[in-house]
Amino acid sequence: MQLYFTRNNSKQVQNMAKNLVIVESPAKAKTIENYLGKDFVVKSSYGHVRDLASKGLAIDLDNNFQPEYAVSADKKNVISELKKLVKDADIVWLATDEDREGEAISWHLYETLNLKKKETKRITFNEITKPAILKAIENPRKINTELVNAQQARRVLDRLVGFELSPVLWKKVKPSLSAGRVQSVAVRLIVEREREILDFEASSYFKLTGNFFKENSLIKASHSKNIASKEQAKTLLNDCLNTKFTVNDISKKPAQKNPSTPFTTSTLQQEASLKLGFSVSRTMSVAQRLYEAGHITYMRTDSVNFSDTAIESAKSAILANFGKEYSNPKKYQTKKSGAQEAHEAIRPTDFSVSEVSMGSDEERLYDLIWKRSIASQMSPAKLERTVIKIGNPKHQDLFVARGEVILFDGFLKVYLESSMDEDEEDETEGLLPTVNKGDVLTVDKITATERFTKPAPRYVEASLVKKLEELGIGRPSTYAPTISTIQKRGYVEKKDREGVERNYDILVLANNSIAETVATEVTGRDRNKLFPTDIGIVVNDFLVEHFDRILDYNFTAQVESEFDDIAQGLKEWTEMIRNFYDPFHKNVEDTLENSERASGERILGNHPDTGETILVRIGRFGPMAQIGDPEAEEKRFASLLPHQSINSITLEEALDLFKLPRTLGEFEGKVVKANIGRFGPYVQHNSKFVSLKEDDPMQINLERAIELIQLKREEDAKKLIKTFDEDATMQILNGRWGPYLKIGKNNFKLPKDVKAEELTYEECLHIAENQPKKAVKRKKKS
Repeated sequence: MQLYFTRNNSKQVQNMAKNLVIVESPAKAKTIENYLGKDFVVKSSYGHVRDLASKGLAIDLDNNFQPEYAVSADKKNVISELKKLVKDADIVWLATDEDREGEAISWHLYETLNLKKKETKRITFNEITKPAILKAIENPRKINTELVNAQQARRVLDRLVGFELSPVLWKKVKPSLSAGRVQSVAVRLIVEREREILDFEASSYFKLTGNFFKENSLIKASHSKNIASKEQAKTLLNDCLNTKFTVNDISKKPAQKNPSTPFTTSTLQQEASLKLGFSVSRTMSVAQRLYEAGHITYMRTDSVNFSDTAIESAKSAILANFGKEYSNPKKYQTKKSGAQEAHEAIRPTDFSVSEVSMGSDEERLYDLIWKRSIASQMSPAKLERTVIKIGNPKHQDLFVARGEVILFDGFLKVYLESSMDEDEEDETEGLLPTVNKGDVLTVDKITATERFTKPAPRYVEASLVKKLEELGIGRPSTYAPTISTIQKRGYVEKKDREGVERNYDILVLANNSIAETVATEVTGRDRNKLFPTDIGIVVNDFLVEHFDRILDYNFTAQVESEFDDIAQGLKEWTEMIRNFYDPFHKNVEDTLENSERASGERILGNHPDTGETILVRIGRFGPMAQIGDPEAEEKRFASLLPHQSINSITLEEALDLFKLPRTLGEFEGKVVKANIGRFGPYVQHNSKFVSLKEDDPMQINLERAIELIQLKREEDAKKLIKTFDEDATMQILNGRWGPYLKIGKNNFKLPKDVKAEELTYEECLHIAENQPKKAVKRKKKS
C-alpha cells in the first residue's frame, strides 16, 4: 500500500497523484520508480546541480563568507526539465543520498527549483529496496540545515584554500599548479614515506631455523630471536654439531579467532585492494552500481552498525546455510567519534542472496561484501595452539615449533580478512606430530639465513586510505576523490619498480658439517605503489616550509572534527571559516611578499670539459637539467626522461641528456631524430612527431623508430575522414568525442546535424568562422 501526506502530515491520504521524486542518478531513479508505481514520477538531478560560481572566488569575504552559487553549465537543461515537472506536481520528494553531500544536493534543488512555494518533503533510505523506499515515504522530514552547513563549510574552505594558495604556487614554483587542503596533506604523507625509504640503511641479521624428525614426522622450528652477525650464527651452529636435541617442553592452549567488523567505506576500499586488486576509485564505482541496483546498502559510511532487521536477516541466512552452532548475532559499535550510528555498515540488502548477476566486478565485490557481512554475525573460530620447545645440552630452548589446529571453523568457513603487513611472516604450522617431553629428535638440517631490515613500505591506495583514516583526515566521501586528485595533478604517480639484486649468505648444518653458500634475491620490487613526482616533492616542501599549519596532520584532523561539530549543530559554520581564514590569509600575503622561489634546484657538479655548473631543477615545463650557473647569460637546458628524478639523477646521466637530439639515420630520404620535448620523449621525421611511451630516446635505434613512424601513420589514417586540395592544413578527423575540423593547429567543433564526410571546403570555412562562443580550441600536442 502506498501512503502519501498532506501539508501538515496529520493525515495519511491514499492515491494522491502528481508526486515528483528527485534522486541523484538515473539508475537509482529507474529502480525507485518501479517500486512506487504510477502515481510517482522519479527523475534524476545527475549529481550536483549547483556549485560555487566558477568565475572569481565566489565567496563574499565582507558578508560573512556568503557563497555565490551558480547552476552548472551542463545542468541547465536538467534544471529546466525539473522546473516544468515541479510546476505540475503536488508534492516534491527530495530523495538524494543520506550523507552531507546528498543533503546539500537536496538543499540546492530546493533553492534552485524555488520549492518554498511547493509542498516539499525530504526522504532518505539506506538501501534501494521496496520496503526501505515505502518506509521513507511514510517518514519524511525537513532538510537538515546542519548537514548542509557542514558540506557548505567544507566547500567554502576548500575554495578559499585553493583560490589563495594556487597563485602562490604559480608565482613561487611553477605556473598552472594547484593546491588543496586535504590533498596536500596526502601528498605530504607520500613524500615523507619516500624520504624515509631513501634515507633507510638496511642492516643484516641471521634467522635460524631447524628441521627435526620424530620417527618419520617432520617438525619445523625456529630460533625465537634474530642473530646479530654471521660470527654469532656460526657459533650457534657449531654448538649444534654432534649434539643431541630433545623436546624440553610442550604446551597446549585453547584460542579463539573473532570475525572482523562489517565493512565501512575505508575497510571496503582496503580489502577490495588486497583481495581483488581494485583501486580505490574502482571500488567506489562498482559499489555505487551495486547500491543503485538495490543489492547493497549505502557505500559511503564510517559506521560498523547493523540494524536489528539486518541482524535478524543475517541470522536466518546463517541458520539456513550453516546451522545453529555457526550463528552468533552481534551488534558492533563504532568507536570513531562523529560516526553516525543511524547509518549502517555496508552490507547486502538481502542476506539470502549470496551472489548477484551483473558484471564481473560487481559480482566479485558483492561476494566480498556478502561474505564479510555474514561472517560478522557468525561464531568465533575455536583453535588449539601447541608450542614445542627444543634444545640441546648447551641451549635449553634453542628452537620453538608452533602449531595451530582448528577445532571449530566458525566464521572461517566463510571469510578471512587479509593483512596489509608486507613483512608479516606466519611461522605457525598446522598440526604438529605427537611428541612427549624428553623425546630425542633427529636433526635433518639447521639453517642460518641472512636477512635484512626493511623500511616501511610505500603506500598503495588502500594503505593511504587507512593512514588518512587513522589520522582523522578526510571522511568516507573524500578518500577516493583525494587519491584521484593527487594523481591527476601530477604530484603522485602509481607505478612499478623492478628492484635490484643483492647477495645473501646461507649457512647450513647437515650431516654434522657446516656449509656456506651465497644466494641472490631481488630487493625493492614494488607493484602499484604511490611515488611522489619531482614537482610533488618541490610543492610539498614549499608548503611545509611556508604553510606548516595547513599541512599539519593534527590541524587537518581538527578541521574535520569541526565539520562534524557543524553537522551536529554544535558550531556555527561561518565562525569556523572565520577562525581558519584570517590567519591563513595573512600567511598567504606574507609568503607572496617574503618567500623565495622554489625549484628543487640540485647542483650535480661541473662539466668535465668546460667546468660549467651542471644542475637539475623544476622548470616551466617540468624537471630539467641545466648547463651554466643560474646567473650566467648563456645556459643550455634538457628535459629529464620520464623515469628520472631531480632527486636521484647523477652527473653522468644529466650530461647524457645533452647528447639529444640523436640522429638515428634516414628514412624515405628524411632525417630521423630522437629527442625529449615538453610533452616527453619522441621521434621526429619529416616534421612529424611520434611519442615514445616505452622506448628510451637514448637507446632507440633506426629500425625501431621506423616501426613506430609507420604505426603512427596507420593510426592517423584511421582518424582521417577528409582532406582538402584548397588547403593542405585543413582536415576532418575522428576524435574522442566524434568528428571535428582541424585547420593548422586549431580544432573546431562540428554542428550536430552535418555529415562530416560530405562537408565542402567553403562549408568548413563557414564553420570555423562561426563557432559557438564557448567552443574550445585544442592545441596540437607533439
